[in-house]
Amino acid sequence: MKYLSILDHHGRQIPVKASGFQGAGSGRRLGAWSPSTSGPTSIVTNSLSSLRSRSRDLIRNNPLADGGSDDYVATVIGTGLKPRWYKLDTEERAVMQDHWADWCEEADLTGKLSFYGLQSLVCRGLLDAGESLTRIIRTPVRSTDKFPLKLQVLEADHLDEKYSMKVNNKMIRMGIEINDMGIPEFYHLWKEHPGESFIGSNLDRVAVPADDIMHVFKVLRAGQLRGRPGLSSIIVKLYDLDQYDDAELIRKKGAAMFGGFLYEEEKSKDYPDPTEYLGRSDGVDSEDQNIIAFEPGTFPKLPPGLKVEFSEPVDVGEMYDPWMKKQLRDIAKGFGLTYDMFTGDLSNVNFSSIRVGLNALKRRVTQLQQEVIIFQFCRKVMQEFLRSLVLTGRLGVREYTRKYSDVLWTPDRWPSANPLQDSQNDLLEVQAGFASRSKKVNERGEDVEKVDKEQTEDLARETTSGLDYSSTVRLQTGAGDE
Repeated sequence: MKYLSILDHHGRQIPVKASGFQGAGSGRRLGAWSPSTSGPTSIVTNSLSSLRSRSRDLIRNNPLADGGSDDYVATVIGTGLKPRWYKLDTEERAVMQDHWADWCEEADLTGKLSFYGLQSLVCRGLLDAGESLTRIIRTPVRSTDKFPLKLQVLEADHLDEKYSMKVNNKMIRMGIEINDMGIPEFYHLWKEHPGESFIGSNLDRVAVPADDIMHVFKVLRAGQLRGRPGLSSIIVKLYDLDQYDDAELIRKKGAAMFGGFLYEEEKSKDYPDPTEYLGRSDGVDSEDQNIIAFEPGTFPKLPPGLKVEFSEPVDVGEMYDPWMKKQLRDIAKGFGLTYDMFTGDLSNVNFSSIRVGLNALKRRVTQLQQEVIIFQFCRKVMQEFLRSLVLTGRLGVREYTRKYSDVLWTPDRWPSANPLQDSQNDLLEVQAGFASRSKKVNERGEDVEKVDKEQTEDLARETTSGLDYSSTVRLQTGAGDE
């Protein structure tokens, strides 16, 4: 075993076991670095509240964080992740789509959002709080009920991260009651948001069964019970950058307030009032000295002994712009967006760079959609929706099967940097048999049956009206030919 020698404060040599990895060393460079070894849940126990409040403060007051959060939600959710029942026949699928469309409009318990609006709300919670809670409200089945199912989205603050204890041989960790396997059984929620302070507010807790809660968060470590805000890694950098930029703005604003300075070369009592030849008086400063507002377009003649020295504010410097871009690129990476999308700066964007950037962003967003939004939220919502159809008799069966629950969730089509080229590639892939037409239609965020129906109706209308647009569909299928 190799040993190194270091000196203590008395100058004596102390043998220290050498690490096989520089990153694990404790020498001069890394001696002050003592990262936490806490577990996946404990590490956020004392930090979660501060991370949430600071993330939300940045989104409220920082234009980059505010606009970036909107862009992030629009990128991940768009107009909504929509289901498609690909195992049902055409007639069954049409019936299911009608039922789904009806329920989406009344999914929200408060009636403020559609189901797709709730998806956006859940996604926004991942960004500012790291997690989102949705309570499933199963109402009794009555003849007047269309669907005995409502969803109530709650902010993560309802789940107290400081509430950890042992009750009746059950462990409660960060507000979640878990069994011996670490599986959640109950969520102990505040009845009202703990940040509200209205008369009559109820700050009692209620234990809600885990089956009635959809706890959505990005799992980053095995055994993780709570999520961390999406802005966690960039809070300090974004805050400091905002403070720096604001200081530059105030400095420039303060310097620009003084057009110049009037001073006397020789002390004299014979100088007339400067406002008589320079302009109008604009009050006095903190030292009771006159502030004179120069009138535009004048050529005043100064008395002998008086001079004007114009202000020359110091520029921010030629390194300001590249330095700011470097910081903003780091922040955009931590935010989960491309630099041009996060800042709106397209000055150095070309076709290749924006295409590569979109491809990388698409991989990250698709992963989040599939592993978090769809698996933790949409999938369970669909199960509850099918259950409500069975209970109300709308499905016509006593128990739904896999052909009803196997659903393909389709996001909006990704923007294209070159629509013509992408369309040609899609056409070649379908013609070569590398992909089905249904898949390509789904990638565009459309339903293939809906597209087929619209094309059929368009062709029939052309034939009935005697119109001929020489459409590709008509030429390929020969529809309407004599």
